[in-house]
Amino acid sequence: MKATTTRQVGTAAAEPRKMAIPFMGGAVVAGFPSPAEQYVERPLDLNELLVARPAATYYVRAEGDSMEGAGIRSGDLLVVDRSLEPEDGAVVIACVDGEFTVKTLRKGRGGVWLEAANPAYKPIRFSGEMELRVFGVVTAVIHRFAVVRSEAEAE
Repeated sequence: MKATTTRQVGTAAAEPRKMAIPFMGGAVVAGFPSPAEQYVERPLDLNELLVARPAATYYVRAEGDSMEGAGIRSGDLLVVDRSLEPEDGAVVIACVDGEFTVKTLRKGRGGVWLEAANPAYKPIRFSGEMELRVFGVVTAVIHRFAVVRSEAEAE
């Protein structure tokens, strides 16, 4: 099994490319289809929806299976806010002794530790000379259900 690590893929602080993607109003029922007619609302900008503080936000890609129980799969894009205070229970991007990882931060009487969301991985407990640096709190996860090629890739 492979632990979840991260690779930085971009930053929201740079001027994001604006694209008008239609947003279908109403909710999609996960049971039987609704006979109600869907309508299109104003275009939805995912940066508006997912990024509260652009200057403090970056994107990073997850790799591995250690956070699958938290809904983070290998290849997912994580939205990370550096301005948020990492509280107990927050999913964070951390650097442990020079290695980047995404884990749940835990704080308690036993000190500070990082937990995976996959029982195959033991918690990372800090003691002695170990170094922990938190690089932000994960605020959103974006993952694909199907592989879709862009128009440029199709040509």
